[in-house]
Amino acid sequence: MKFCKKYQEYMQGQQKQLPVVDFKKLKKILKRCRKDFESHQDHDGQSCPHHCPVCDGTFFPSLVKEMSAVVGCFNKRAQKLLELHLPPGFRKYFMWLKGRFQKDHGSLIQEGKDLVTYATINAIAVRKILKKYDKIHYSKQGQAFKSKAQSMHIEILQSPWLCELMAFHINLKETKVRSNKAPALFEGCSLTFDDDKPSLSCELLDSIKLDINLTCSICLDTVFDPVSLTCGHIFCYMCACSAASVTIVDGLKAAEPKEKCPLCRKAGVYEGALHLEELNILLSRSCQNYWEQRLQTERIERVRQAKEHWESQCRAFMGV
Repeated sequence: MKFCKKYQEYMQGQQKQLPVVDFKKLKKILKRCRKDFESHQDHDGQSCPHHCPVCDGTFFPSLVKEMSAVVGCFNKRAQKLLELHLPPGFRKYFMWLKGRFQKDHGSLIQEGKDLVTYATINAIAVRKILKKYDKIHYSKQGQAFKSKAQSMHIEILQSPWLCELMAFHINLKETKVRSNKAPALFEGCSLTFDDDKPSLSCELLDSIKLDINLTCSICLDTVFDPVSLTCGHIFCYMCACSAASVTIVDGLKAAEPKEKCPLCRKAGVYEGALHLEELNILLSRSCQNYWEQRLQTERIERVRQAKEHWESQCRAFMGV
């Protein structure tokens, strides 16, 4: 079955009206561009003009807008779903009183599965339409746009919430849900170890495979208390604080906008950092000995930083 037909069937089966990458509309834009391209002979005849009014004025702006809407919707729905599984603070007790905490885990997994399908089908649509763009224009601008999309944080497969859903799936699979034969959220999703270095791997639709390295590039150990920066790179929380030149007491939100990611060197990536709670639970279960040792080490460091912080605050207050 051609992807366009598969995509239309998926769209028709949606009960909720969600933002999508409009594959059909974008194909029409490319068709119009091709006609306009073939009707003019004032360029080399081999590639799209450097400033194509259809591509620059319609195709790419439309694609950016749709990708941004899809990522925003996916992140919001994934966050809401995972908060049902791990509600923060007093909300946990509030939800328990309302009876929502007793929500069937099978339905949670089904919701997650729908979210993963939503992310994957839109990721494939983007990949297909950019491939078609390059084919029509004899160019590599479509491939170059992928890098731009990653830097703009609108590449859905880069979303840290997808990593959280993968960990969520494995965590539930290891509980009593396994015996109830609940529907699988991912096919072939697993936490693997290569020379004691962990990674999350998963196979999605249309041969899309995700491999997420879970080794912190700062301390070169398994990420502990993991956080994902807005650029998508994952570090230990304490390592990220060190890279951002802030203490754990102040937190990553106190980082200066000029501070850069240690890997991609992109600035302003700390303020919107996301704590990966599901991944933290998964790793603490899978690496128990390492986790206990790291917990002891970090506890000492946290106490030391907290003591220094409050001593400096007292000195400032006393004017010493």
